[in-house]
Amino acid sequence: MSARKGPGALLKARELSSFSFVALLFLLVGLVNPGFLAPENLLLTVNASVVFTLLAAGSAFVIITGEIDVSIGAIMGLCAAVSASLIRDGAPWPAAIASALALGLLCGILNGAGLMFLRIPSIIMTLGSSGIIRGLIYVYTGGKWVENVPFDYKALSQANFLGVSLFYWGALAVMIAGTVIMKASAPGRCFAAVGDNISCAVFLGLPVRATKIAAFALSGLFAAVAGLLFVSRIGFVTPMAGNGYEMKAIAACVLGGVSLTGGVGSLLGASMGAIIMASIGRILVFLNSSADDNTITGTMLIIIIVADALIQQRMAERARRKRLEAKLLAALPGDRLPGSLPEGRAGEGERA
Repeated sequence: MSARKGPGALLKARELSSFSFVALLFLLVGLVNPGFLAPENLLLTVNASVVFTLLAAGSAFVIITGEIDVSIGAIMGLCAAVSASLIRDGAPWPAAIASALALGLLCGILNGAGLMFLRIPSIIMTLGSSGIIRGLIYVYTGGKWVENVPFDYKALSQANFLGVSLFYWGALAVMIAGTVIMKASAPGRCFAAVGDNISCAVFLGLPVRATKIAAFALSGLFAAVAGLLFVSRIGFVTPMAGNGYEMKAIAACVLGGVSLTGGVGSLLGASMGAIIMASIGRILVFLNSSADDNTITGTMLIIIIVADALIQQRMAERARRKRLEAKLLAALPGDRLPGSLPEGRAGEGERA
């Protein structure tokens, strides 16, 4: 029973840490500049995070399976350009939305198929597809901005409840539902199982190939939805739309407790990280800092990756130590079991 509770307890701890980090960050900035904690500013920060929230959710599926997707920014840009041009040119909204969703889903499936059938590492596959998609955006738009999106479509992003955009309420509902599904359903648990130990997943007969392709398909689909919301919020699309968003999405996942080694994380935690990513620019303004938010994002990503690696190493060492103590307990009768082994020598004893 304890083995089954371990991952859940770790996941809850990571989600709580993410929420605590957001609260502490906002509090510290508020102490420097109280204006940051004004309700209207906090609402603006939350509403601005909706695109990052969706991108982080898509990235979380892929990262939890032990892979990486650096094409989501390009996929978002392509879907945004296609949907914006169709809506601008008078196409029915359902047709424009469906086209964008199908395009994002197709891009994600192709990424997953390249990984699983052609054995191309995910970082290489998605990096290559990102370049191809960026080229397609320039071809499709002719290198020009997609402007003059109808006001009615842009007005959708202004609808709110209690000051929070309906878009964000919808995204939050998806995050909660996705987290519950990944914890409580057999197909949902496959994502973490495949990312935690792919050899064991294969041995148990889990659909490893289908799970990883599904993760990339969901990543592309979430990127498409983010593109649709991006058009409504911004009102125009440039050929460079979404450029650099993949780093922010990955950073949001890591900040939200999603381990880059796979097997641990949740969509709800990723949404907490997305709020941090969306708030960096505003924080720098309130702190009167001239630092670039990409610099801050990259620095935070490196620090957290190093910290996560150290935590994983520590956990692996403790696991080895417990296995060794269990072996000694089985080998030595009665009270002859020696005292606790030194932390640093547990791995040496097991290897010996």
